[in-house]
Amino acid sequence: MKDYKEMNKQELEKELANLKAEYKRYQAMDLSLNMARGKPCHEQLDISMGMMDALNSEADLSCEDGTDCRNYGVLDGIHEAKVLIGAMMENKPENIIIYGNSSLNVMYDTVSRAYTHGIMGNTPWCKLDKVKFLCPVPGYDRHFAITEYFGIEMIPVQMTPNGPDMDVVEKLVSEDESIKGIWCVPKYSNPQGYSYSDETVRRFARLRPAARDFRIFWDNAYGIHHLYDDDQDYLIEILEECKKAGSPDMVYKFSSTSKITFPGSGIAAIATSLNNLEEIKAQLSHQTIGHDKVNQLRHVRFFGDINGMKEHMRKHADIIRPKFEAVLEILDRDLAPYNIGEWTRPKGGYFISFDAPEGCAKAIVDRAKKAGVTMTGAGATFPYKKDPKDSNIRIAPTYPSLADLRTAMEIFTVCVKLVYASKLLSAMDENATTETA
Repeated sequence: MKDYKEMNKQELEKELANLKAEYKRYQAMDLSLNMARGKPCHEQLDISMGMMDALNSEADLSCEDGTDCRNYGVLDGIHEAKVLIGAMMENKPENIIIYGNSSLNVMYDTVSRAYTHGIMGNTPWCKLDKVKFLCPVPGYDRHFAITEYFGIEMIPVQMTPNGPDMDVVEKLVSEDESIKGIWCVPKYSNPQGYSYSDETVRRFARLRPAARDFRIFWDNAYGIHHLYDDDQDYLIEILEECKKAGSPDMVYKFSSTSKITFPGSGIAAIATSLNNLEEIKAQLSHQTIGHDKVNQLRHVRFFGDINGMKEHMRKHADIIRPKFEAVLEILDRDLAPYNIGEWTRPKGGYFISFDAPEGCAKAIVDRAKKAGVTMTGAGATFPYKKDPKDSNIRIAPTYPSLADLRTAMEIFTVCVKLVYASKLLSAMDENATTETA
């Protein structure tokens, strides 16, 4: 098979004609396949149905300390839930607050609190002339949406297989007092599936920011979301590293059970220093009397302990691993021989990152949609939805059935080749026109 760049005009025109015919065949199938977001599939939700039986009308809804979970109180979450989620997050129960179902909500509240009231006596961000956030790219669109909503200037920092470019992070953070935070998905990152190296985590902990209220927003959303039992990424614990480095208050660490049990009915948590917790609880006391303790107890009774949770995650892996492998198989089969694009091979998480030839991503996503395959919008993995190379596309394999996923990926690879071949032919025509002129 010949690299498209090595084809002459006649060869490319023939290839493009074949691709257009194949594309029209898929269009005629009138498909409706959605790969836009990293949602668990029905089979994944089904394995948590036993949680509905963990409590019933005859159940004792009292905690070990006698707390009645049906009533008001316990602002920061029941102790049993802190123990369970603490084991998942690798943090002590005393460093954790248990919230409602959404870690995104916790992150929003954390930014909002800093914006309106400041952090530990520092000037509220809303009273400053300029507030900036560092954003590793490609990254998580919903993180960027939060900071954009508050009018915070977002500065892209290139991701590497070991994490963000720490030379850039260290320089910017140490020189600019208006930089107040950085978004991080440190394990099986969204969208690449990268995990930060030990050196990267330690460099984060050793940051010496110009801003006293600088915080690392450490979203460990996929901490136990492995695809394989015998090949897993490992992440050193950031709170402990910050404590060792003499900056115990510098990090907010977030997590949830959204892709462990039910996304709409899970429990979320923040882990941070005791100083940060004191400030957060003071704010929470004005916001709520306590989150859903019955749901917290239900999770504890369903899993028992972290071992029960890990066993549960093996069931998830068994369901979604074949889907990840199918995506990689089709990319390797349909695109690798032509040397078109690059893609990641994650060991966990929910996404595969695909980099199309420069200038092609929007056209590929548009072509796919017109053939019945909805994907995350091109540019979504960058602040302000502006990918300077128009290259990155996030592939979310989990939600469709395996059969639908294979069809969607076959359509996707046809779209990639079709757009790229068209681009190369257009370039040939432009060159020919220039030479003639």
